[in-house]
Amino acid sequence: MQSEAPTSSPRHVAIIMDGNGRWAEARGLPRTAGHRAGVERVREAVRTAAEAGIDYLTLFAFSSENWRRPEEEVSDLMGLLRFFIRKDLAELHRENVRVKVIGCRQSIQPDIRALLIDAEDRTRDNTGITLVIAFNYGARDELVRAARKIVQDVQSGVLDAAAIDEAAVSARVDTAGIPDPDVVIRTSGEQRLSNFLLWQAAYSEFVFLPCLWPDFDRAAFHEALAEYAGRERRFGAVSAPGIAVGS
Repeated sequence: MQSEAPTSSPRHVAIIMDGNGRWAEARGLPRTAGHRAGVERVREAVRTAAEAGIDYLTLFAFSSENWRRPEEEVSDLMGLLRFFIRKDLAELHRENVRVKVIGCRQSIQPDIRALLIDAEDRTRDNTGITLVIAFNYGARDELVRAARKIVQDVQSGVLDAAAIDEAAVSARVDTAGIPDPDVVIRTSGEQRLSNFLLWQAAYSEFVFLPCLWPDFDRAAFHEALAEYAGRERRFGAVSAPGIAVGS
């Protein structure tokens, strides 16, 4: 890996969309109202990313831990997902957006699984921005599933145990074929990854914004991109000559 200093436009942006519930509660609204407002921001984020020349936008839509939320809230979230795919898929397709879904699909409802597969299949040949939806996703679960694939490939003779390296793991995680995120953005002021892209974010920059997700508008997105543009990505190397960066 080589040093890049300073960087400007990221190729892959990943976002932890946090704060829908708090946004609603601050307004005396049910948490479901925050999730509905958050869907509008998803639409705007995709448009903003495409206009900014970003190739990949990964959105943490629903974690494998979110099933622990109240049943009514989970049911509403599933309904919103169904609505978003059915309503927005045609528009995404017209806009040349390619949709990819990461996460475990074995435990989700058959109709939602079918919708996700249809979204991927219908947009597979599109050449614009790739929208990666992390649904029923947990990074530790992803790494466990990748480890199982490696064991199976070694046992079947597809992979030599001595050849297991970082590339072998990267080829078996959910994001295989997608570059690692240059920057991970999290809204709501929280400063943690919450089991999101643990393998892929090893060298990502992090931008934590105080605004809640329903307030993450175009200006906030560009603010995050501007902060990223001022960073120097060294990948463990030394600073570029003439640039003062802490060791």
